[in-house]
Amino acid sequence: MTIKVGIPRGLMYHVYYPLWAKFFENLEVEVVLSDKTNKKIIDDGVKNCVDEACLPVKIYHGHVINLKDRVDYIFVPRIMSVEKNEFICPKFCGLPEMVKYSIKGIPKLIETTINFRSSRKDLKKIIYEIGSHFTQNMKKIELAYERALGDYHAYKDLIKKGMLPIDILENKSYRNRNSNFRKILLLGHSYTMYDGHISMDVIDKLRKNGCTVITQDSFSSQYINEKANTLDKKMFWTFGRQIIGAGLCAMDQRDIVGVVYLSSFACGLDSVIGDIIERRIRRESNLPFMLLTVDEHTGEAGVNTRIEAFLDMIRWREKNEANFSAHGKHLSIH
Repeated sequence: MTIKVGIPRGLMYHVYYPLWAKFFENLEVEVVLSDKTNKKIIDDGVKNCVDEACLPVKIYHGHVINLKDRVDYIFVPRIMSVEKNEFICPKFCGLPEMVKYSIKGIPKLIETTINFRSSRKDLKKIIYEIGSHFTQNMKKIELAYERALGDYHAYKDLIKKGMLPIDILENKSYRNRNSNFRKILLLGHSYTMYDGHISMDVIDKLRKNGCTVITQDSFSSQYINEKANTLDKKMFWTFGRQIIGAGLCAMDQRDIVGVVYLSSFACGLDSVIGDIIERRIRRESNLPFMLLTVDEHTGEAGVNTRIEAFLDMIRWREKNEANFSAHGKHLSIH
């Protein structure tokens, strides 16, 4: 009988799924992906997670519940750091414990710790720890990872060519190539932006209104780092640095006509990052900026109204106001 490993369609799914899935498949393990986020998954997650957690973490619990009766293992890594001297959101560090002690009747978790804050010297150890659940052949595990890494690099190359992760993972052919469309920069965590249920399909809504949507994934790491380094202090949250860097990149791009920040209610990092980006954009550019905050109670009608108003403002200033600042004139007070 083939061993089945479940991968929840949440949190780091849009970042690392091609790597994780191919690694398991190369070890002759069947990968079972949870269903797309829906109302039942959200309701189950909310019921089985602490109230203080942000919406993406609650939804992750719902995805685990969606998988628990269909698989032998569920892959819930403890991701602490993926870059040197940087960290991931603290909730990721305790995610395996949150899942284990909140949800009854779950199968065994693969909860390997991933911590590259000091160095990547433990990478082989991490790979072996995950792979040893299915085989003791270390050479087979190493080869499985190397092949999976090739698929992951191919995935990243498609993103560099203009595709968004959501288009690649859902086998859509959409590419950001129409130069006549207004270009909107959508910022936020991948698990918020690319989950259609959490984001209220904001990407599709913008596209249907004649916009080309880009995200922080659309910029090179070098460009993002260059801009993030202009901050007074180093941003030690990896994804926060990427979001801020992309927001600052937008001010140099004349073809970007607006910035939308999609934030999760109760996310401490979003509350800080969103404020920094909004202040910098207002002070140093005339780009329209909109903050959309979502939680499990957010209604689609309200999101639709705000997007329509935001795009109406952009069209109006293009037609009537010669791109005057959407924020008024910044005055320095000494």
